[in-house]
Amino acid sequence: MILPSTLILIHAHISSAIYGHFNMTAFLYGLGIGFSLILAIGAQNAFVLKQGLKRQHVFWVCLVCALSDSVLIYLGVIGFSQIIVSFPMIVILAKYFGALFLLLYGAKHFYAALQSSALYPSELENDSLYTIIGLCLAFTWLNPHVYLDTVILVGSLSVQFSQQRDLFAAGCMLASWLFFFALGYGARMLLPIFKSTRSWKILDMIIGLMMWTIALTLII
Repeated sequence: MILPSTLILIHAHISSAIYGHFNMTAFLYGLGIGFSLILAIGAQNAFVLKQGLKRQHVFWVCLVCALSDSVLIYLGVIGFSQIIVSFPMIVILAKYFGALFLLLYGAKHFYAALQSSALYPSELENDSLYTIIGLCLAFTWLNPHVYLDTVILVGSLSVQFSQQRDLFAAGCMLASWLFFFALGYGARMLLPIFKSTRSWKILDMIIGLMMWTIALTLII
């Protein structure tokens, strides 16, 4: 005969296992969603890649991008997405200011492609840390898709994990941190390809085209 105390103990172990499994499911689901949203090639990722190749302020670039994503994910999970839906002007303003920023930044890369003669990261233009941080913030906060994807989409998906939203958010945030630091520091593995002036010119042209293409998609 099984004693009541034994039944209580068994029930506690089963409940703990189920709860732990559900917690892990929320975390892993968030991790998967985070990677799926961030892996697409975009203006922000291209900027991080370029700074990684230049080996300039890489840690701060990765840190600012990851922190910005974490803040946006947190805002989405706590319900800020409802504010975005209620005040669409936020996205509209980000769209036009973001398009202007990308057009100017793309033009800078086209100019660099025509003028650059540097062969090594140490020989390339070294912007100040404050300039780089400002660019990181602009690439993130002037991107309207970040409000639609990171805030609204992540916020809506977190609803199904009402009791484990913090774990879901943690999974999404971890994906951003892993991705940005891997991209920033992993970029140096491509340096052998960029030992020629032509490679840097091609990279600048590609980034410039990417910036202008994204800008046009925002305003058309």
